[in-house]
Amino acid sequence: MYGIEPSLHEPLARNTSSEFLQDVRIGLSRPQKEIPCKWFYDARGSALFERICELDEYYPTRTELAIMERHARDMAGLVGPRCVVIEYGSGASLKARLLLEHLDEPIAYVPVDISVSALAESTAQLKRSFPTISILPLCADFTSPVELPLAGLGRDRRVVFFPGSTIGNFHRQDVVALLRRIALDCGPHGGLLIGVDLRKERAVLERAYNDERGLTAAFNLNLLARANRELGADFRLDRFRHAALFDERYGRVEMHLTSTVSQQVSICGETYRFSEGETIWTESSYKYELQEFEALATLAGWRCGRVFTDERAWFSVQYLERC
Repeated sequence: MYGIEPSLHEPLARNTSSEFLQDVRIGLSRPQKEIPCKWFYDARGSALFERICELDEYYPTRTELAIMERHARDMAGLVGPRCVVIEYGSGASLKARLLLEHLDEPIAYVPVDISVSALAESTAQLKRSFPTISILPLCADFTSPVELPLAGLGRDRRVVFFPGSTIGNFHRQDVVALLRRIALDCGPHGGLLIGVDLRKERAVLERAYNDERGLTAAFNLNLLARANRELGADFRLDRFRHAALFDERYGRVEMHLTSTVSQQVSICGETYRFSEGETIWTESSYKYELQEFEALATLAGWRCGRVFTDERAWFSVQYLERC
């Protein structure tokens, strides 16, 4: 984790190789092999995800954007004047722009992202678009506690912006833990504006993660390509295929990389064996009923202030307040 001095306003790169290697070694040693989805987002992975967000099949981005375009003024009213906005997993900060444009004299915007390339590009654009707002980027893994670059900002109201249904990538017990940590980051008078994907038909969900152009498959397989590039692994990408299925029992879409043959892979002197049909679990994306997510938020010390949805109730943007 690397912070920055507020006077510099520049993201710093993180030395992620050792963290990546540790997560891969631990994950591939488990009975159900897995690699955390946070490692999708190197420069190529981030670029692929931006393209995925433009696909017809991938409804979350356009649905959330439509909700925000319709209700941004109301959301800004809930966030309040002269606030500090902190965004976890900021990426291109596209949705943050909509919010910032409607806020009343925001003090600062703190984008937090694991991809230094995405962070550098979005920061440069934001500085040009919002010259009166302090842009304080932080290159960090927000899934662990981070030290936010807020020195000198005093006790200004803090609101975390967490769009994109990224909360769906966390298992339920981890959702509660993360929401509790966000509550600490915000302080007793803070707020949380969060995107939460909602339950819907299986066909819609599975189509969103199995697009016809194969971008999601390329995004998933890039995780192995990244391990080859950065860790010296010898994954044969042509021996793995992308798979995404909705598990009704847990209310989640699971993404896997399936080994198409019996094989072994070497990473930094260690060998990992795969049987034909064995998978690496790379992502879960939970879909919630409104009452279900509200119960988790309550456990973490939040109460629901307002919920914005689209006409089909496919997606929600929720404003939460500290209990």
